[in-house]
Amino acid sequence: MPAVHATDPTRSRLKVTVTRRLPEAVETRMSELFDVSLNADDHRMSREELVAAMRVSDVLVPTITDQIDAAMLAQAGDKLKLIANYGAGVDHVDVHSARQRGILVSNTPGVVTEDTADVVMALILGVTRRLPEGMAEMQAGRWHGWSPTAHLGGRLGGRRLGILGMGRIGQAVARRANVFGMQVHYHNRRRLRPEIEAELQATYWESLDQMLARMDIVSVNAPHTPSTFHLLNARRLKLMKPSAVIINTSRGEVIDENALTRMLRAGEIAGAGLDVFEHGHEINPRLRELPNVVLLPHMGSATIEGRVEMGEKVIINIKTFADGHRPPDLVVPSML
Repeated sequence: MPAVHATDPTRSRLKVTVTRRLPEAVETRMSELFDVSLNADDHRMSREELVAAMRVSDVLVPTITDQIDAAMLAQAGDKLKLIANYGAGVDHVDVHSARQRGILVSNTPGVVTEDTADVVMALILGVTRRLPEGMAEMQAGRWHGWSPTAHLGGRLGGRRLGILGMGRIGQAVARRANVFGMQVHYHNRRRLRPEIEAELQATYWESLDQMLARMDIVSVNAPHTPSTFHLLNARRLKLMKPSAVIINTSRGEVIDENALTRMLRAGEIAGAGLDVFEHGHEINPRLRELPNVVLLPHMGSATIEGRVEMGEKVIINIKTFADGHRPPDLVVPSML
């Protein structure tokens, strides 16, 4: 592991660059503790801006919108010693290259678990109960009164929910699904301990293919890694029942978005609720046209409480590093 470098006593405070706007309370506290450069207009920094920031900073605080690769790290120079990511996922940072250059990487795990699980359930309800269609009708003034056959969706109770990725968020989704009377199934790299399975009332599937073929709803809660890129490719999506619904609040790259769009348009999958997309904010325009798809602008972690807690974790990681200790949320290659 690269050495942890404490602040040089001859220098005043660590130079910290924050790439996006953070909650005011977080930025204020950072300004009290460090020599901070803030992104006042919240624009997405270019590669050139990020490299320039890394050259003059002891610590960089990026977000998921900042792609930091080996070529950029090679230009950072010797000043940068910590990348304190604002977020749990670090697939946008080349952690291996950073470590080779003596740059530590930290993240903010465990903060957005409950918030993201809430949005999973919101998307499940939104798709299965056709909530956006009802909202659109009301806003357009097209509703002319109740009808026994209008806006018919499906009941959640008794449906099989297949969770892909049974980490913190997957387990939080399972607990919520139990309350709704759903049958919980899951596929994971490692099977959960028996007592956790019993608590979650969850059935383990070693074969992802076999699970997909039997589920009414599939919730993607797996991180984006080389092994999960297009894990749900065209072949696997075709295994799903035509009546099935797919939900993704994790990473867009886990699903082949073009294949999913084709199948939704062809009626080969009943619906989808998506909070993340394969190409970031560049969404397949054909998805926008589909009435059986609910699209959200990456709102899974968007609560005031969650964003402030994330900032507090970033501050703790930086302060611990400045004091000469290992950041508590240090990311190591074995975690990836």
